[in-house]
Amino acid sequence: MENAQHYKALENMYLAAPINEFYLPKIKVQEGQADIEIELHKKYFHTGGAVHGSVYFKMLDDAAFFAAASLEKEYFVLTTSFTTYITRPVSKGRMKAVGKVVNINSSQFIVESVVYDGEGREIGRGNGLFVRSKMLLADIPGYQF
Repeated sequence: MENAQHYKALENMYLAAPINEFYLPKIKVQEGQADIEIELHKKYFHTGGAVHGSVYFKMLDDAAFFAAASLEKEYFVLTTSFTTYITRPVSKGRMKAVGKVVNINSSQFIVESVVYDGEGREIGRGNGLFVRSKMLLADIPGYQF
């Protein structure tokens, strides 16, 4: 499989996930990197009127996950740990997360991600460890180009 086909299949897999019917994200996968964007809505807010931390986590983890997955063509990867730092509240516009693989070895991927508001300001960051699972990508619903 060509890299471009793998990236497209990952994008389709992400968009096919039932949770993304709620967020309606856009995704772009390339070698060692993934960019994910969502439009903000009040349904993502906590009672203080800003985006809930779970949305930050989802954006950061998803971008990091797909950055790692871009480098693995056979197996589904899994998040084994992920640390999130929320540095600025946001309540309007868009959120864009960018995940980049910073280290890879035979057993794991180390990935960092940053999330930005619609004006390009950093509003959070995270880093995580990802490993190959025993599940074949070919068996994952939505993994098709």
